[in-house]
Amino acid sequence: MNGPLTYIHIGVGGFGQYWCTAVLPRLKSLGLAEAVAAVDIDRDVLPKAKEQLGLSENRLYTSAEQALTEREADFVTIVVPPAFHEEMVDLAVRHGCHILSEKPIADSMEGCCRIYRKVKDAGLKMAVTMSHRFDQDKQSLERLIHSGRYGQLDYIVGRNTWTCRWRGQWGQFRYDIADPLLVEGTVHHFDIMRSLSGANAKWVHCLTWNPGWSEFHGDSQALVLLEMTNGVKVFYEGAKANASQLNGWSRDYWRAECEQGTLILDNRQMRLVQDLKGERVEEPIDLDEREVWTHAWLAQMFCEWLGGGDSPPTTIDDNIQCSALLFAAIESAHTGKMVDVAEFLRRHMEDGGR
Repeated sequence: MNGPLTYIHIGVGGFGQYWCTAVLPRLKSLGLAEAVAAVDIDRDVLPKAKEQLGLSENRLYTSAEQALTEREADFVTIVVPPAFHEEMVDLAVRHGCHILSEKPIADSMEGCCRIYRKVKDAGLKMAVTMSHRFDQDKQSLERLIHSGRYGQLDYIVGRNTWTCRWRGQWGQFRYDIADPLLVEGTVHHFDIMRSLSGANAKWVHCLTWNPGWSEFHGDSQALVLLEMTNGVKVFYEGAKANASQLNGWSRDYWRAECEQGTLILDNRQMRLVQDLKGERVEEPIDLDEREVWTHAWLAQMFCEWLGGGDSPPTTIDDNIQCSALLFAAIESAHTGKMVDVAEFLRRHMEDGGR
């Protein structure tokens, strides 16, 4: 790679501010990538990108199409609501730009399949920032499970519960979309289930609802049961409208029941529990250490991939499996029936992928 890559960042406000302050400046400090333009439909937030990304006034745009037409870039970063992902991907494909996008790929399975085909047919690279799976605590638990130290994995229990029942406590647009918990929250946890179990989902059965005290338009609560293709079972509890926050964002609960031990991750603390030798053993386990986690790590891996390095774990080829699980769970919630995830993906690829 001769010099840093160049990118156009789409989405300065909202969560885009996290990208502009905690993710993208690091790429420049590492010599991996530099911004050539920033885009947001809100003129009031655009000036923030001047200092945060080192951009001049004439490189700030309210139109992504204009930015991509006037500025050459190696890739785009997409941090806008899921309903607008496909429009941004279409622009990137048209201008030959690789893509690093927030999750999910799109706001429907049909949209995910269309984006998948467009990106693959164009010969471009795309990755999705499934950041939660790449946090310190989940990576530590995943490593221990797959080390084989505690024998075969039997089943997993997960929990993420919040007190976000009132409008504005969890952003704004999430209170107006269908299935906000699954689309904007559990999508990460589905990805964690795949990484902890080491397999894709075989089937999913999902129950969702919205209690009367919630200001969400769509369902904010869920109980989910899955079986993975390697036989591992998963049970998950997710909630955004509870009266207490037992395991909020980035502090979720996961329990891995293994042949020789129970591994418990709870509020960013991990421990081993065993009763196999007639007396109870409880041991705290230190979390793994590295320089950065989540978005910063994934963005670095993406740029290294574009520079000729190994592909990151969250390419669109991998993430289409997570999308299939997400939207199969939504179909299950709406129909009350168990859904075969592989068949669900095959059907939508045939119907919507072209």
